[in-house]
Amino acid sequence: MSNKKLLEMLTPENSQLIIIDHQPQMAFGVQSIDRQTLKNNVVGLAKAAKVFNIPTTITTVETEGFSGYTYPELLSVFPDHKILERTSMNSWDDQNVRDSLAKNGRKKVVVAGLWTEVCNLSFALCAMLEGDYEIYMVADASGGTSVEAHKYAMDRMVQAGVVPVTWQQVLLEWQRDWARKDTYDAVMDIVKEHSGAYGMGVDYAYTMVHKAPERVKHGERIGPNPAK
Repeated sequence: MSNKKLLEMLTPENSQLIIIDHQPQMAFGVQSIDRQTLKNNVVGLAKAAKVFNIPTTITTVETEGFSGYTYPELLSVFPDHKILERTSMNSWDDQNVRDSLAKNGRKKVVVAGLWTEVCNLSFALCAMLEGDYEIYMVADASGGTSVEAHKYAMDRMVQAGVVPVTWQQVLLEWQRDWARKDTYDAVMDIVKEHSGAYGMGVDYAYTMVHKAPERVKHGERIGPNPAK
């Protein structure tokens, strides 16, 4: 990958996303990141892709034989999406996956998958070598079987030219300018639901500073009643 390519920002027009093997049995083996956080992050990334109309490939391995079904929270983002089932650990070895990527005509591929040291690494290296793709690996929407496994796989990929990113970084890079009002509200909805303390801060600012109504309706709030 040339330095010029590395300097290019991710945009809704030049990116595509592949989600690899986000399935329960694969997640059970993840030890590099809290697994609930992992699911939160990949679902947030998927919602971002939907907001910006990013072409998205979802691929799974041995669903009924070993790995289980893709997280329902993730499938609910793309309820009509085809899921490309494989037997190979390396998604690049599957012709359906290669065809899905090729038809989108975009060389910047954002990747979130399990496990970092196996499925992500093998896909990234082969897609770069054989497909001339530029790989952006979402480190916090991917997981390895140990902290070391994830770290050294990320190190190896970075040495090969893979660009490490985080899911929120990708979201905000796609948004880029808060003046883009057509996606502003949807991005803020993702932030409030998936961005932890940042999302809490947005809720606080909306309600306490800008006096917006609370975004969840609830019963009557009863004031304090000191004992007599």
